[in-house]
Amino acid sequence: MAESQTQRAKPTDYQLIAFDADDTLWDCQSHFDRVEQQLYRLIAPYCPDPAAELYQTEAANMADLGYGCKAFTISVLETALRVGQGRIGHADLAALLHAGKQLLQLPATPLPSVSETLSQLRQRLSIPMAVFTKGELQDQENKLHRSGLLPFFDSVEITSDKGQPEFLALCRRHNIQPSQLLMVGNSLKSDIAPALAVGAWAVHIPFHVTWQLEAHADIEHPRLTKLHHFAELLDLLA
Repeated sequence: MAESQTQRAKPTDYQLIAFDADDTLWDCQSHFDRVEQQLYRLIAPYCPDPAAELYQTEAANMADLGYGCKAFTISVLETALRVGQGRIGHADLAALLHAGKQLLQLPATPLPSVSETLSQLRQRLSIPMAVFTKGELQDQENKLHRSGLLPFFDSVEITSDKGQPEFLALCRRHNIQPSQLLMVGNSLKSDIAPALAVGAWAVHIPFHVTWQLEAHADIEHPRLTKLHHFAELLDLLA
């Protein structure tokens, strides 16, 4: 059930409902986790904390590579080469490369109740609904098409990052005030905190795993609603 808040906008107050994609509409991080575990097994003999090594590489690459499968794969291979110092064989490196490229074909199967909930929201509400997600343009577009969810949305916004400037730009493109935006997502860092910071409303639906670069302290805020399941949006919005 939704947690009670000190103030609550009515559905008629919103002029746009924006949805994150990865780990909100479909499972993404679990697929990345499998590749991470493959890397960790290879480099564990050569370092005390494999996860910290990958985090170091990804954080250093973020400004140049951004988010997505290709950036992740480069960071995984770079970590294996740096930590392994020539001790990891060609076959193992090739297997890492293959696993990383396979992420470009992850199924993007909608999470439980997502399709049904979006369909009912589409029928019940006259509010425009958009996908607002960060990552590589082609990869995110392909996942959205594979998911079968594209018909539920009026627009798709794919950006290299999701901070306050991107949220304000989203509002300008849709000719709305931030207070007329409702953002729905799983990431406190990318979906919730910047939305609240610009004056928007937010719904947090946590996923069972979180990418280490998306870790963020819990947030309590009067414009934030926390749900356990995607289907609870129907009670909140209808």
